[in-house]
Amino acid sequence: MDDSHDSVYDGLLVNDAHWAFGTDFEDPLAGVDTTIPEGTDAAVLGRYALALGDDALVMSHRLAEWCSNAPDLEEDIALANIALDLLGQARLLLARAAKADESLVPALPEGSPVPAEDALAFFREAHDLLNVRLAELPRGDFAEVVTRVLLFSVWRLAVWEQLRGSRDAVLAAVAAKGVKELAYHRDFAARWFVTLAQGTPESRRRLDAAVASLWPLWPELFDTHAADREAAASGVGVDPATVRAGAEATLDQVLDAAGMERPEVARMAAVRGRTGRDGLHTEALSRMLAEMQSVARAHPQGTW
Repeated sequence: MDDSHDSVYDGLLVNDAHWAFGTDFEDPLAGVDTTIPEGTDAAVLGRYALALGDDALVMSHRLAEWCSNAPDLEEDIALANIALDLLGQARLLLARAAKADESLVPALPEGSPVPAEDALAFFREAHDLLNVRLAELPRGDFAEVVTRVLLFSVWRLAVWEQLRGSRDAVLAAVAAKGVKELAYHRDFAARWFVTLAQGTPESRRRLDAAVASLWPLWPELFDTHAADREAAASGVGVDPATVRAGAEATLDQVLDAAGMERPEVARMAAVRGRTGRDGLHTEALSRMLAEMQSVARAHPQGTW
């Protein structure tokens, strides 16, 4: 063995701030203007950023569950990359929420080295999360993940295209980068959606079942909650109801290419008027968090 060359493993021993795991890295918003825009309620901005961050965090974890489970290596890598894109968005948005309103961050043991965005990710209960319920459903089959990524990315991209004009410098910057990522997510899912629709009788059957099961959650994505309304009124956020027509036009193009029509199914019911944005979730989220948060909760003062 030639010892004159550096080991390919040497880089793993470097204390590198680019690692997206652990506590020994820089503040993700370092060097960014985090000043609250004039006339904006910090609590409203914090809750708005938190909701967008929770959507990305939960959807990212669900997609990460596809690692080694996709039909082939190319799709395995693609879904992992989409998950990583969303995880990056989640980190920035949760950090923004914490900067805007420190009261959102759960209390940890004194001296804990956990940064604010990790505290928000790993030390809140299910009822504290504000993600849409579409993001939290169990993994399902490949037709379901394709359909879910399509619905999620079409909606999120429509919101983020407008969010680029946010008066908040952080949200505007995150959205400017995120629209490119979300456009890829949408296109990946749309191509597979059409492929499955026009493939074998079995692939079409599975896709029809996926659309029927997920469509009831599509209308919830456009509900306007108080934080959406107030954030939009102050120029830092987007009222999701205002992007529905554009998002549905995009989705109709995909359905038309696939030779499909919208299913005639009722929306998923709210519970006493509450949905995911209100902290009301399916049982699937609690089970997911039990796994996702287990190491951090077991070692709240751990460093690595």
